[in-house]
Amino acid sequence: MTMARCLVAFLIVSGNCAWAAQETTALRANPIRRVVTLLQNMQKKVEEEGEKEKKLFEKFMCYCKNGLGDLRDTVDAAEAKVPKVESGLAEAEAAKEQLDKDIGELKGGAGDAKATIAKAKGIREKEAAAFATDSADKKTNIAALKKAIAAIEAGAAGKFLQTSTSAATLQQLVINMDMSSSDRDMLTSFLSQGAGYAPQSGEVLGMLKQMLETMEKELNEITAAEEKAIKDFEALIAAKEKELNANTGAMEAKIERAAEVGLEIVEMKEDLDDTQKALIEDKKFLAELEKDCGTKEEEWNERCKIRAEELLAIGDTIKILNDDDALDLFKKTLPSPSLLQTQVTSAEVRQQALAALRVSKGDARLDFIALALRSKAPAVFEKVIGMIDDMVVLLQEEQVQDDEKKKYCEAELDKTEDEKKSLERKVDDLYKAQEEGKDTLATLGEEIEALADGIKALDKQVAEATENRKEENTEYKEEMGANVAAKKLMEMAKSRLAKFYSPKSAAASFASISLHGADGAAPPPPPETWGAYKKQTEEAGGILGMMQMMIADLEKEITESKTEEKNAQEEYETLIADSGEKRRMDSKSLSDKESAKADLEKALQQMAKEEKTTKFEVMATAETLKDLHLECDWLLNNFEARKEARSGEIDALKKAKAVLSGAD
Repeated sequence: MTMARCLVAFLIVSGNCAWAAQETTALRANPIRRVVTLLQNMQKKVEEEGEKEKKLFEKFMCYCKNGLGDLRDTVDAAEAKVPKVESGLAEAEAAKEQLDKDIGELKGGAGDAKATIAKAKGIREKEAAAFATDSADKKTNIAALKKAIAAIEAGAAGKFLQTSTSAATLQQLVINMDMSSSDRDMLTSFLSQGAGYAPQSGEVLGMLKQMLETMEKELNEITAAEEKAIKDFEALIAAKEKELNANTGAMEAKIERAAEVGLEIVEMKEDLDDTQKALIEDKKFLAELEKDCGTKEEEWNERCKIRAEELLAIGDTIKILNDDDALDLFKKTLPSPSLLQTQVTSAEVRQQALAALRVSKGDARLDFIALALRSKAPAVFEKVIGMIDDMVVLLQEEQVQDDEKKKYCEAELDKTEDEKKSLERKVDDLYKAQEEGKDTLATLGEEIEALADGIKALDKQVAEATENRKEENTEYKEEMGANVAAKKLMEMAKSRLAKFYSPKSAAASFASISLHGADGAAPPPPPETWGAYKKQTEEAGGILGMMQMMIADLEKEITESKTEEKNAQEEYETLIADSGEKRRMDSKSLSDKESAKADLEKALQQMAKEEKTTKFEVMATAETLKDLHLECDWLLNNFEARKEARSGEIDALKKAKAVLSGAD
């Protein structure tokens, strides 16, 4: 082959689909200059591609640098955070346990303080009752002693002794007093005599004054003891109430703190779980990113090496062709373009077709076509044209598949991202609902506790009211019995006195109190033995009037006692009815709130379970999204490039077919 034909073949390969007729026209100019120009264009194109790829590589490495740095910082922060959260969680759990223990101790202390207060109140009530009885007795005795002393000093001892109540009080006092037998006998004898007895009043008066002094001293002593007991009781109650208030305040503060610590524990557990899961994912992604970045850097170094070799080869070729000696040689060997052969052989057609197919590199199917094209069989062109047609159809089908895959990827990515966002919103909503539910649960717990305490307090009040009612009823019966007995006794005394001074009225009175004879008639008057006795009718009338007034007072007191008892019983029954209704309503409310609490606890458990399930769904969706990105990102990122490359291949195949179809 001549030098000119070799240059033409070289130009066909370098020009990428330069047709024979076009090359014939182009070679009318200096063919060497044309070759150099083409080489220079190749050099420029390689350099431009190098700059373009360098920008892409720098952008990728910037992403690697920033991404790896941020990811390493995230991993380091998570690895440092996990032990801190675990330590904080352990401390919080220990604090929660200690708070629960302290609350139990404070509850016990409060219960002890309440028990002590209740016991002290019971003792104080008994002491106060004993003091009231004892002081009342002593005051009565002192009053009697003072009257006796005043009467004796005034010389009216007989008149004093005729007052049976005062005399009887002093007699009882003398019996119970600690004194010698002779003194007791003397005083008893004195108090037992009538008006005509003339005792040794000076000695008796001295004894009575000594008794008065002793009695007043004892009264002062028990009064002082009672005042001291009241002060001690008030001091004890104040101290216990202060202790109780302190315990209650501390307990409320610790209960509130325990609730806060419990919430912190839940949050720390969730934070720890999230951090650990995120750490695993970040480490995995970091390893993959480090591997990808390292591989990409190796690929770039290799590409730079190949490109440098390519540029060196092109540069050396240009240098060779541009050399002055080479130009002189080419002028001698290539005198004019007319020497170029314009006919194209089958081998040259093959070379043109192969040049057209070299547009796309790396596709093995084109390599098979090129291999078939290199065959020298007579019917090879028809066979290659068939292969090219099949290849074009296949590439078009692949493009359709890519189009469908792109459409599928975009739709699935959008759908999966929407599902992930929806699930994440659901997790947030469930978390907020649980927080609100926990607040409601705490409120329900406080309300249930308040209702339970209220029912206990109500039961206690009802029990105390019942006990008070029993005591009041017992007191009423005792007082009523005493009043009725006193009334009957007073009526008997009045009838007895009236029998002597007013027989007619006495008979009616005796009949009314069943002191008449067996036949119902009043007893006959005594027989006359001496002259008429002068009765103390006038004085007796006054006494009978006084007795009648006392009987009327007793009747009035009996009526008032009955009325008070009736009112007290009605009030008690109303209290019991109202308390029963309130207890029923409170019990129903307690039952409803406990039911609501149970339902809420169940709902919170369900929400927690649903939140956990939803989080797993979020993770699964994120994994699906990741798989979709792994499956689709390369296609989506390279779709246009693939489409353009495939279009170039189809175009190259069609040009190769055109070359083969036009061959003679």
